[in-house]
Amino acid sequence: MASSFGNAIGFMGELGVYDVVLPFLMIFTLVFAILEKTKIYGTEKIGGQEYTRKNLNGMTAFVMAFFVVASTRLVAVINEVLASTVLLLLLSVCFLLLAGSFHSGKEEFFLKGGWNKLFMFIMFIGIVLIFLHALGWLDIIWVSLIHNFDSVITSTIVLLVIVVVAIVYITGGFDKKKSGGSKEG
Repeated sequence: MASSFGNAIGFMGELGVYDVVLPFLMIFTLVFAILEKTKIYGTEKIGGQEYTRKNLNGMTAFVMAFFVVASTRLVAVINEVLASTVLLLLLSVCFLLLAGSFHSGKEEFFLKGGWNKLFMFIMFIGIVLIFLHALGWLDIIWVSLIHNFDSVITSTIVLLVIVVVAIVYITGGFDKKKSGGSKEG
């Protein structure tokens, strides 16, 4: 039966479900949700209650989703970014499974201190690298960095990053506790 499911998935791919329908639905949903939440087109009163202008929000989301689907390059970037992001999410879940296997389970398990912010920063950097790779810019940046490492600009950037990291490390980071006042006397 595995080949029947494989054939069904292949058939949906030939129909354009993955290249047209799913990207259209995703962009439509995201744009519609953002427009509903931000109320850019305002609200209207119906029966004494305020509602967002769903007709304008829906039409704008519909048009934007069609524009995105019309560009095969954008659809390819979306497909690559989503696939890589799912891999990053799977990697983080596997890490949490491994970290949880060393936990006793008697109390809840949370990352304390700066660890949660460190992992959020690592995930953010991962997402940025995924987008840069999907757009084809990561290869350009990497090749430029490797071939021009002796240039003044690259050396200056590396030095500035080292100085900023050293200053943040020495000063204790951005999350210093503020003291309410001294209790002398």
